Amino acid sequence: MRKLFKFLSFSFLILAIIVATFLATLFLGGFGKIPKKSELLDLQNESASLVFANNESLIGKFFKENRTNVPYDSLPSHLVEALIATEDARFYSHEGVDARAMVRVFFKTILMGDRSSGGGSTLSQQLAKNLFGRKDYGKISLGVNKLKEMVLANRLEEVYSKEEVIALYFNTVPFSENVYGIEVAAQRFFSVPVSQLKIQQAAVLVGMLKANTRYNPRLHPTNAKERRNVVFAQMQTYGYLDQQELDSLNALELQLKYSNLSLNALAPYFMEELQSELKAILHQIELKTGKAYNYKTDGLRISSTLNKNLQ
Repeated sequence: MRKLFKFLSFSFLILAIIVATFLATLFLGGFGKIPKKSELLDLQNESASLVFANNESLIGKFFKENRTNVPYDSLPSHLVEALIATEDARFYSHEGVDARAMVRVFFKTILMGDRSSGGGSTLSQQLAKNLFGRKDYGKISLGVNKLKEMVLANRLEEVYSKEEVIALYFNTVPFSENVYGIEVAAQRFFSVPVSQLKIQQAAVLVGMLKANTRYNPRLHPTNAKERRNVVFAQMQTYGYLDQQELDSLNALELQLKYSNLSLNALAPYFMEELQSELKAILHQIELKTGKAYNYKTDGLRISSTLNKNLQ
């Protein structure tokens, strides 16, 4: 027994040293720099510049990533509730990392092999992944990336309110078809701004977050409807819907109003000419003020002379 105790004690000590060394390497930047709280305060998503006709209707965009950022106040309550119920039910009670979910993943998913038990990543951890991506560290990639995301999630929640984290999440999350952020997704699949999304539309978009191509309502409507109903079920489980509302919503057909400005451009030659003039105007602004704008990332609003009806 004494030999066994010494062996176990020695093994535990070695394991503790390995873990401590690994964590020290992580925090000291051995696996890449982890942004500090002060750096997280300066987060800015790239945003597409919008081009409007003379009646203020949208006719096109210039972008590197097709994204339009929106504030939290623009998000309907049922959209936020759908997200919380489906992706992170204890979002308002943790500080970036959900310890209960991590324990569940360890015992059910890792030890017991139950893949249906769900993931352990909170919205804040998913946000960290969306913002900073993942890197390849060989066989330890998953562990390193997960730990970095946990650290970042905690730091994000120390510098941003819960509402700000939700807004950042919705503005960064990728949908399919080169679409980033909930505003562009709402316009693409339902031709409405996010503020006007109905609950059944919100549930479709939240459902896409699990696998944005598999649950793309244009490409795979049956999958999208089934996933939408899973979102409804989660909302009912956590008290956002009653049984009667759940039954009514499940019975609704999937109705899209698909709109893709890139494929169905109203005035492509006009947009090309406008782009040339825009570059010249921005160059003059930079010479006069020293302020440089990138029309593909800075979210400019560009008014034009185009008459949409005549066009």
